[in-house]
Amino acid sequence: MATNPKTKAKILAVDDSISMQGMIQQTLEAQYQVLLASNTVEALGKLYHEGIDLMLLDISMPGVDGLELCKILRKSPEFKKLPIIILTARDGASEQMEGRLAGATHYMTKPFDADELRRTIARILRTQNLGR
Repeated sequence: MATNPKTKAKILAVDDSISMQGMIQQTLEAQYQVLLASNTVEALGKLYHEGIDLMLLDISMPGVDGLELCKILRKSPEFKKLPIIILTARDGASEQMEGRLAGATHYMTKPFDADELRRTIARILRTQNLGR
């Protein structure tokens, strides 16, 4: 976790869409250090080596999907409390329930509202810092 107030929090955006990665980076790069991953293997490498403060996670990805990755992370003591925002095009109530059951901190749908995404991330990071 970023403990120095002058250090930008690290956000890992996991999405197999290059255009979505670009939109997320453009939305968040002024406030956060944004790292990108296109799949679960890449995401796990960055999680273990980069000190990620919050993860944005798409559900629909090749191989291990976002819900499965979320479940895997919640079983790991190291990532049990990592804030995970599911950011996906799947907008049904059942998908949102699946996201919560998988351990997601928050669930948002695409296309996303940039201001809402920034507010949500700021609120979650503030809550995490207060919880220390």
